[in-house]
Order: sequence, then structure tokens, then C-alpha cells
Amino acid sequence: MDKTSTKERERHGSIKFQIFKSSYKKKKKKKKKKKNVKTTQDLGTKEENLQKEVQKLYKRLQLKTKCKYKLVSDVLQITPHSLQSHGSCAEDQLVQMFLQKLLMMNYRARTITVTKTSEHHKEKQQKPKPSSAGSVDAFSKLFESPSLSDESKSNIDPIHPMDVQMAVFHCADGFLKQLIVTKLSQCQYALPLLVPDPFTHKIVFPLWTFREINQSWKIKNNNSETISQNQPVWKAKTPMVFFFRFGSVSSSKSQLINSLINDKHNTFFHRNCPGSSRTRVLMDGVVEIAWFCPSGRDDDKFTDRVAFCNLHGDAGEHEKQLDIMTEMASVNVVVLPQLSRDDKRMTKIQNLFKNPKPLICLLPDDGLALTEMGNGKYKIGLKGRGEADVSEDLRQAITDCLSESSSTFRLEDVSKHSDIRVDEEEDDDCKKGKEAAQQMMRLLKGNDLTKIKESFLPRQDKLWHQWCEMNKELNRPQGDDPEMEISKTKVKMMKIREEQHKAPIKSSWMIIPQMICLIYFKSIIRHGQMSQKELQDATFGLEHIMREIGQIYESCSSVKKNKKDLQIDFSSLPSLAAEMMISGFPLELMDGDAAHVPVIWISAVLDQLIQKLGDQRIFVLSVLGIQSSGKSTMLNAMFGLQFAVSAGRCTRGAFMQLVKVSDEMKTQMKTQMKTQMNTDYILVVDTEGLRAPELAGSSTRHHDNELATFVIGLGNMTLINIYGENPAEMQDILQIVVQAFMRMKEVRLTPSCVFVHQNVSDITAGEKNMEGRRRLQETLDKMTKLAAEGEVSNAECFSDVIAFDVQKDVVYFAQLWEGSPPMAPPNPSYCENIQDLKTTILSHVSQSNVMMLTDIKSHITNLWEALLKERFVFSFKNALEIAAYRKLETEYSKWTWSLRKAMLETENKLQNQIENGAIKENIIRETKRKLNEVLQQRDLKKKIDAQRTQNENTLLEKAKNLALTYKDNAKNDEILQNEFAQFWSTWMDEIIRDTPQVGDIEIMKDMMEEKGGEYYRIFQKYCQGATSAAILGEIICNKLKEPIQQSVYKKTAQDLADEMKTNCKSLNGNRSNLEKHILKTLAEKEDFDAYMTYIHNPKEHFKSFIKYEVSLYINNNFNISVLPKMEDDLRQKQKQISEAVKRASKEVNENSGDADFWLEIFTKNLSDVLIFSEKNLKGVSRDDVDVKLLAEVITKELPSIIFDMSKEFNTESFLQKLEYKDRPDQILNEHFCQCCWVQCPFCKAICTNTAEDHDQQPHSVPFHRPDGLNGWHFRGTENLCTGFCTTLVASTKTFCPTYESEEYFPYNDYRSAGGVYAKWSITPDLTELSYWKWFTCRFQKELEEYYEKKFQDEGQIPDEWRNHSKQDAIESLDKYF
Repeated sequence: MDKTSTKERERHGSIKFQIFKSSYKKKKKKKKKKKNVKTTQDLGTKEENLQKEVQKLYKRLQLKTKCKYKLVSDVLQITPHSLQSHGSCAEDQLVQMFLQKLLMMNYRARTITVTKTSEHHKEKQQKPKPSSAGSVDAFSKLFESPSLSDESKSNIDPIHPMDVQMAVFHCADGFLKQLIVTKLSQCQYALPLLVPDPFTHKIVFPLWTFREINQSWKIKNNNSETISQNQPVWKAKTPMVFFFRFGSVSSSKSQLINSLINDKHNTFFHRNCPGSSRTRVLMDGVVEIAWFCPSGRDDDKFTDRVAFCNLHGDAGEHEKQLDIMTEMASVNVVVLPQLSRDDKRMTKIQNLFKNPKPLICLLPDDGLALTEMGNGKYKIGLKGRGEADVSEDLRQAITDCLSESSSTFRLEDVSKHSDIRVDEEEDDDCKKGKEAAQQMMRLLKGNDLTKIKESFLPRQDKLWHQWCEMNKELNRPQGDDPEMEISKTKVKMMKIREEQHKAPIKSSWMIIPQMICLIYFKSIIRHGQMSQKELQDATFGLEHIMREIGQIYESCSSVKKNKKDLQIDFSSLPSLAAEMMISGFPLELMDGDAAHVPVIWISAVLDQLIQKLGDQRIFVLSVLGIQSSGKSTMLNAMFGLQFAVSAGRCTRGAFMQLVKVSDEMKTQMKTQMKTQMNTDYILVVDTEGLRAPELAGSSTRHHDNELATFVIGLGNMTLINIYGENPAEMQDILQIVVQAFMRMKEVRLTPSCVFVHQNVSDITAGEKNMEGRRRLQETLDKMTKLAAEGEVSNAECFSDVIAFDVQKDVVYFAQLWEGSPPMAPPNPSYCENIQDLKTTILSHVSQSNVMMLTDIKSHITNLWEALLKERFVFSFKNALEIAAYRKLETEYSKWTWSLRKAMLETENKLQNQIENGAIKENIIRETKRKLNEVLQQRDLKKKIDAQRTQNENTLLEKAKNLALTYKDNAKNDEILQNEFAQFWSTWMDEIIRDTPQVGDIEIMKDMMEEKGGEYYRIFQKYCQGATSAAILGEIICNKLKEPIQQSVYKKTAQDLADEMKTNCKSLNGNRSNLEKHILKTLAEKEDFDAYMTYIHNPKEHFKSFIKYEVSLYINNNFNISVLPKMEDDLRQKQKQISEAVKRASKEVNENSGDADFWLEIFTKNLSDVLIFSEKNLKGVSRDDVDVKLLAEVITKELPSIIFDMSKEFNTESFLQKLEYKDRPDQILNEHFCQCCWVQCPFCKAICTNTAEDHDQQPHSVPFHRPDGLNGWHFRGTENLCTGFCTTLVASTKTFCPTYESEEYFPYNDYRSAGGVYAKWSITPDLTELSYWKWFTCRFQKELEEYYEKKFQDEGQIPDEWRNHSKQDAIESLDKYF
């Protein structure tokens, strides 16, 4: 072969190869370009497909894509779902079931099975058509794919459990998200750290959701000493191991991580978990985080706390998350399938190898054990190896890597990445709260945290504690002069309030207009810069800020002025606290440090709750138990609440939180359980533990007794929480509990209770439970006998004290943790016990008599004020009786007024019928006796009316006869007027001469002079030859005027009285309310003489006040209220008369009747309406009367008469036209003044009993006065007494019952004086109205002149009384009446 040709061929071939290679590269580039274009299109298509899948998922879960589900309105309610204890539900109920189980800390929330629909069951039960064995094609049955239609029918994948979790997470508002994450943490589940938004595809870091999570763990130091640690997860620095994968691998990455954290619990959900599905929609791209927390034992997998992060899905498709996490990790772990060298994913691996950060590669296609590749790089084969071996290799590799690495991870630092969204930066309230919290922490930094409250919260430490001690002293006065002692104590207490008010507001949190923003960052406030020891010593949290706000409000209320540095009016503070409660957060009810209830603050907050929610029906559920027995944990699990349960932070005092009962729950209880759920909210009260170690000796027992009495007295039901089965501890708490229930029985309260035994090792052992119940019953009975001795009770056993069934009202709870903390999840059996107890509680709710919010407010006040006194039972029983009496008096007033209205309406009808002669004589006499107290006046009136009618009718006949004489002069008006005037004068003289005069009134003259014009017109018509029907019609219309007028005025007066009873503030309640307004008016006018009338002749003063109020109301409202009523009733009368005309005409036509028959029917139809009968027309001629024409005349003339009458209505005539008994003031007098008017023999206070004769009950009044206002003075001196009856009867002083008496009787046994004193019940009480203190000081000089004595020496007016202004006096009336 020719060398040249050979070389040429080689060169030619080489050229061809180069051309081919070049061509190949160009083609490849083209392919790559095409592939890239395709990839971009695929990405868009993938996002569109994802959104479609998300929409389908939301639809299946009954979720709305653009609706944020709120914590309180949508979740923290008692719903039918909250009572479902089984682990399955329909698909559209998955969300509710998941949330309810999660809120109860039941980790089975992620393993809920879906119950199939009935259609699915029918399809499943339809068997295929039978075929012969020989014709079956085994290959096609086993390996060939079914048709799409068959597959779509039978293979609709169930919803993935993590899709349920993430769908709820995406649809939740901020508070609900935080609660979900907090509960996931309590269930020892991994938490969402980086979350792609399924619609915007932006990466979200939900930092705020981690703010409430705290973790505890134990480590050993170099000296092998165990050290406890507790920190919030957002703040703690810890090494972090990041797991991710490329592509699809056969091994489960999540399952491997679980084996490192807790091999008995699925911290990260994986493909082999129960309920897992082939498809998932919302998890790809999600990064979850979980922590391993050591217990300090030798078998801990790691010696210190380690964070594990897990990126779900193919990391190659989520580069943003991958870059963030690999950068922040201490160790990166990648699950890596077999890759080609030119795979772009190898570029990422190559970069990780170059990075000095440790890297562990898990190889599913390799079977090698742990192999170190140098520079902190490891590989571990997974193929064909057992899980335990792989887990141990992986643990060892991570341990080695962490020992060489100093890198740590801080959760909050994730927010520093610019290409992600942070939830805290997008919510305005969240940002405000964070700024406020951080500013506060800057202020606190560098201060001695154990003294922080004294410096930054000055009102609640020393000052508040001193005030509380003085308040207790105030309620337990000693000595001979309790009034002066009380006065001195009150002066000191006011000085403290003034100091509280002057104290500056150093912390910036007070300048925030919306205090609720602080809720977002209460954890920052609580844990800001504090170590665990400092935290326990300082105990500084949101509750202390709220406590300070409460004291600011109370001090401002006491001194009655705002704080300049507050920047908002103090009166708005309770509204903000109420918003917190409505938003699902607890509020401190009893200050745990001062052991005191800030009644002014709590009452104001409850007032705002009532204003915002309405006066709702409330069931109060309280809990009582020893410290650290799991009370708060139990309540939180039961209702999804947020009482503090973190380590080192036992509840102090008492906290209350509202839980709404949903409308669906009420409906279900009514339909399914046939029970009416008459409750709108459950008020849950969590309390501090009994037998707290920080209290010692007798103070512990006194404090515990006080707390137990308060909590049990407040609750409709109390959960008695007992931890374990230690007999000594149980006996100690049971004695306190029994004594509290015994006190409730003595004050006639009937709360129920359930005993909860927590942490019982084997709750399934029936015999053991029976023995436990028997032992509890014996202990309760024993404690009852002991308590009965102290409470002077004859109870022999616990069932004598309270309705109690040891079989139903005792429950046993499993241990809280399934395993050993800190890595143990909650025990599902514990959660089931919680659910059973919740059902028991709701059955009690449906059967209980609940209270209204207004009742809760007064109940808390009465209960606490009674507890402050030495004689709780006596004081509280009195308070309850007063409250019950007030309520009864109010209802009685409403009832009696309704009855009085009905009686007045009936009286009108009966009176009309009586006057018209439509009722028999014996009924007349009885009815008259009941309806009229002045029968003589009535009889006289009837005689006069009869005489007047006779005279009128005689005059008519005379006028008729005279008209016949002057018929020819009918057109000469002057002649007719002169002749009629002469005729009228003559007859008037005769009538007046023959009629007796009543008093100074010439009745007939006054009446008949008004009729002259009417009779002249009739006379004129006679002269003009008018028909008999026209004349009679005119006469009837004239005679109807007065009855119509009387009826209208009377009806209007009754309607007006009813209107005033509703609209007039002084008259719209019971007599106590009327007295309050009388006292207000007296104070405003400052008229001493009027005061003396009120004190010495109260009934007359009440009547004159009512008369004044009525007159004022009529004058002010005549045109807008009185006149329209009169005009309306006048139109009604016109209508009734017209109807009577029609009925009479119809009857006459049907029965061929005459004028007499027509008049009989006409007057009969009006007998209920007007005092008008045939007697009114006696003597009037009815000859030749055309009935049809008569009806036409009346119908024609009536409107003009009605119109003329309406023009006469005015304020002057209204009361003048009414009989005395029909006047509105007299109607109201009858209502208010038919009661007891007996006055206290000491102070002249009026007995408040609504019955005039109440011999069976002693006289009583809630609020007495200083005795000196009635002239009481010290014997042998000129010194008036300043003592209130209620303090005097608690003193050792004595008195003489009469001025002449020489015998002395002790005030504390005043009834022994006999007579009027024995008929009164005066309760020792410190509730004194500011009103009478102000009055005594304001009118001291006038009182001294009136009684010719002095307020001096032992009768000196206490200095504290002079601090009460008129405004204080008036406001005290609103407080106590």
C-alpha cells in the first residue's frame, strides 16, 4: 500500500472524525438547548399541575384556598369532632379529626384511617362474574396493567397524612400555625422549617411558630455530674445535621433519621409509616427539623443536643433549600444513587467534597460499611445491610464529625437569608410585638433579674403586697371603734394607690396602642436573656406585664385620673385584656405572688367581655391539685389551651381562659343526646398547686384553704387532680378539698367534682381500680368527719356534703409519657383518658345550671370579699342572699307591673260595662271593691251624672217644644238667639237651685254652661224643621264627646305609665333602683330639707319624686310621645264607633228593628270601649227616626267632632281631665309604694322587702347609714354617733333602745333589746356607701343644727370620710344598687 495514500486516508479519516465529532457536538448542543427549553416548559407545566393537585386536595379536605382558619373561631371550640375518640373518619372530616387529636397531644393524629363511603363498599362487595378455572389467563391477571377506567375506579389514592398536616398549616392563621407546631413538638414530631408556598412557590420560614417551644435535656460534665438544661428552640445554639437526597432511592432517609433520634417513634414521617400513600402533594421541598435531646444516661445516642434537618423530595429540584441548609449545617448527609461522572448533581457533590465541612454519603447501591475518605468525608453502604448496622455506622460517623466540628446552628439565623420569606416580617402586629419585646429586653439587659420586678414593675411588688395586706386587715377590724380603724386603714390604702399612680412607666411596652401585639412575643419577654436559674428567680413573663397593667388601671381608678406617660386612657386597658381572652389566651384571675384577686381590674375586664360578647351563659370548670401534678398539661390537652407548663414554671395563683361551645355542638346535644346544651362558653380556671414548697408551716395551710374555697366556690365543676397513689399526699389534699366543699354546702352552693388519679401504672386492672375507689371513699368520709368539727357541721360522710358517685366521679389516667423523657412522646392512652374525661365534663355541662357573665362577675367579687373576712360562710351566705334577693326583686317588679297593666286594661273594660249597666249588681259590688278605693266619690259622681243626663234630656225636650213656637222665624238668627238665651237662663237657674254643691264646685253649673252652644244648634235645627234622625244623630254625637275624651285620656295615661316604666331611668327597675335615683337627685340638688323628708318620711318623698318625674316626662315628651298616643287612640275610637254604627244598622236591617233596637245594638257594641249606654239618651224622643238616615248623620258628623277634640289636647288639660286614680303618677305610686316602709331603728334605712306584710321574714336592708343621721348620740353627751349599723353590730359597744331607757344592750346582740329591734336582721359588713360619708361631711353643720348636737370626740367624723366627693357618692350608688 502506498504510504502517501495511506497517510492521506488516515488524514482524510481523521478529518472525517473531526467533522463527525464537531457535528456531534453541534447536534448535542442543539439537543441540550432543546432539552433546556423543554425543561423550562416542563417546570411551568409542573407548577400548573401542582396547583391543580393542591386544589383537588383542598377540595377533598373541604378547605378553602384563600381562607385563613383562625385559632379561636375555627379550632378552639368544643365541637362534635372534639368528642370523637376513634381513629377513623370520613375523608371530609380529616382536618377536624387531625386538629382535635393534635391539640390533645395524641401522636396518632398522623395515622387517622379514612372510612369508606357506602358506594365504595357496594363496589367492593360486588364479586366478579364466575368463570371456569380452565379459561383463566394467569399472566394477564397478574402482570398486565388494567384499563385506565378500571384503575381510576379502584385506585384513587388515599390522602397522604403529611398532606393533611401541611394543608392545615397553609390554611391556618398565625396563632393556629404556632399552636400546631407547638403541639407537633409535644408529640415529638419533626417541625416544618422551610415551607414552599403551594401557590406562589416562595420559600417561607415560619420562625414565629417556634417561639413557644422550649426543650429540656440533661448532659454530663467532665466530672460526670448531670446538668439540666432548658431553653427555647429558637434561641439555643446546637450542632445541626442536614439530610437530603438526589433522585429516587430505595432506602428511606426519614426512617434512617428516626433510628438516630428515637427508634420507637416516627419523628419524621416515612414511606413505611401507617397510612402512607403512593402520592403526596405538599411535602416536596419542605425542610423539617427535629432535635435529639439527651437524658444524661449512658445509653444516650448522642451526649449533647443535636438538630436534624430533612429536605423532602429530590434535592436537585429544590436548590434554594439545599443551598441554605448545606451552608448552615454542621454535618451534611446525602443519600446518593449511582451517578454518572458528567451528571450535574456530581458538581454539587464535588463542591461539598471541597468544602471543609463534614460530609457523609449514604450509597443505596453499595454494601460497604462505614468508610472514612479523609478530610471529614465518609461513605456508608446501604445495600443488603440491616437497619441497626446502618444506624450505628451513621451515628458513629455523625459523632466523629461533630467532635471535629465547632459549627453550631441557631434557628433564628435562618431568617438572615434574603431569598426566603419570614412570617414575623410580614405580619404588622407580629412586627410590633417583636420590636416591643426586643426593646424591653434591651432595657432589662444588664440588670439584676431577681430584682427586675421591683424596678420595672413597681406597682405589683412591694406597694401592691402592702395594699393586699391592708385590705385583709380592713375586712377584719378589731376594737371598740371599728369605724375609726377602718377609716385610718383606708387612708393608708389610698396613699399606696397614689404612690402606684405616681410610679413612672419605664418599660416601652406601655406606649403600644395595641397591647395584644405582645402576645406574639410573650416567649421573648419570658426567656429573653435569662438562664434557667435566673428564670426561676425572676419569674418574669407576660403575666407580670398584664398584672402591672391591672395595677395601673386600679390605681388610676382609685385616684380617678389618667397617667400622663400612659399615652392611652386607662379606661381602655380592660378592653385590651378582654380582646386577649377572646383571642384564646389566659388572663390572671388571682395574683399568685400576692395571693389576692384584683377585683377592680377583673370586674372591668369582665364588663368588657360582656360588652364584646354579650351576656353569655358560662359553665366554670376549675382544677385543684398539688404542685407539679399535671393540672395545666391536662387542661391544655383537653381543650387546646395555653396555660404555662414549661419546666421550672409552675402556675402561681389562678388563670382563666374562655372556650366556646360551638352551635353544632349544641345542636348535636339536643338532637342525639336529647339534652339541651344551655352553655355558650366554658370558663376554664387553672390554679397553682397546693402544698407549694415556697410556702411553709401554717401559712401553707391557710393559703391552700383559701385557694381551694375560692376555686371550688367559683366552679360549677372542679377537677381534683391527684398525682400517683401516695396515701399521705392524698390525705393532705383531700382534707383541704372536703373542707372547701363543706363550706359550699353551708352557703347553699352545689358544685360537682371529679377526682382524677394521674400517673397510674396499670389503669386496666379492674380489681386494683375497685380497691383504689374504696380507699378514696374511706379517706373522703374520714376527712369529712374531721372537717365537720372545724366547720360546725353534722356531716358524717362525703356524700352528705356533695352529690358524689365514687364509680362515676373518679377517673384514672395513664402515665403522660410513652417511655422516658425527654425524647418520649405523649402516651396515646393518656390522650384517650383525656377524651373520656372531656365527655364526662360535657355531660355535666348539659345538666348544670350555668351562670351568666354578669353573674360570674358578681360571684367572683362576693366570693373573694367573703374570703377576706374571718367568717366566710356567714359573709358569703349574706352576699348570696342579697344578690338573690336583688334578682328576685327585679323579676318581681317586672311581674307585678305586667300584672298591673293587665288589671288596668281589664278594669277599664269592666268599669265601662259597669257604668253602662252591662254587669249584674252582685258583680258590680265585688268589682267596685277591687277596682276603686273611693266608692263614695264614685257614687256621688254617678248621682251627678244621672242628674246631668236627666237635665240634659229635659232641656232637649223643652228646646224642641220651644222650637215649634218659633218655627216661622227659623231664618231670623237674632230672634232665635235671644229667645234661646232667655229660655236657657231660666232653666239653668232651676237646675243649679235643685242640685247640691260639692265643696267649692258648682258641678251642674260648670258642666251645663259648656253645653249651651250644643243645645242652641239643636234648637236651631228644630226650628229649621230638621228630621228626627238628624236631630237624634246630632244629640248622639254630642253625648259621645265626653266618653270618648275620658277614654282617650285614661288609656293614654296607662300607656304613658308603661312607657315611663320602660324608658325613664328612675322608673325602669325595682324600688331599689328608684331609691338610687332619688338619692342621686338629692345629691345633685343638695337640698337639706328634702333630705330630712326622705330620711323621716320616705314614702311621701317617693310619691312626690314620682309625681315630679311624671310631670317632667310629660312636659318634655308631650309632642313626641303623649300627643301621638292620644291621637292614635282617638282614631281608634272613631273606628270603633263607625264599626258599631255599621253593626247596629246591619242588625236592624236583618231583624226589621226600629230606632230603639238600633240604639240598643249600637251602645252594646261600645260597652267595652266607652262609658255610653241607652241611659244617656233617656227621655230623648226617637219618634219617626229613619234608622238609615240616623247612621248617615252620625257617620257624617263624627269626623268633625273627632277633629275638634284633637285640637283641644295639650299639656295643661292632660292631667286636669283625668281622675286622680287614673293619673300616671298615681298608677306608678300604686306599683312602687305597695311594699314595706318600716325603717331601721338605728339609722332609718328603709326595709327593702317588696311585701307590705312579711311577718315571717325579718326586716332587712343591704346598706345602712351612720346612726347619727337619725339623731343617735352617746348617752350623757351631745356627741352624735358616726358608726354604721353594720360595723356597730360587729363591735363591743352597747346602746339604749329608747331615750327613756336605762338598760344597755350589746350591739352584737341587738335583738335582745326586743320590740322593733328583734324584728330586724342586720349583718356585720364593711360594705359602706361613700354616699352617706359624703352626705355627713357636706351637711355636718345642718345636721348639728337640726339635732342640736355635734360630731365631736368619740363621734368625730373620720378623716377618710372627707376624701369622698359628690361624684364618689353618686358613683357608689351605681356600684351597689
